[in-house]
Amino acid sequence: MPFDPETLRFDANGLMPAIAQDAASGEVLMMAWMSADAIRRTLETGRVTYWSRSRATLWVKGESSGHVQELVEMRIDCDRDCLLVLVNQHGPACHTNRRSCFFTALRGGREVEIMAPEG
Repeated sequence: MPFDPETLRFDANGLMPAIAQDAASGEVLMMAWMSADAIRRTLETGRVTYWSRSRATLWVKGESSGHVQELVEMRIDCDRDCLLVLVNQHGPACHTNRRSCFFTALRGGREVEIMAPEG
């Protein structure tokens, strides 16, 4: 029986968090939101598609920046309310031009930038 995204547990806005992880290195790259339609499109095209809450529309990662995420595998957590998206990342994942969106660490009670923008 084919997978149906509607079997997942979405929030009241019809969204769920999706964590993008580099398939080769295991590095956590970013977190974004997916709707059932974003999941379907990702699985159909192999290009990771998210839901933009600020723009209220679907967006294919890299469509404007060229920093594409190619889907390797999608995983569903035990509660069926969060996704892990294993990707081949081309270029920086973060809109700040960093490899990962997680470039600020809390160390000794302070924020420390641990990753500079690429280029």
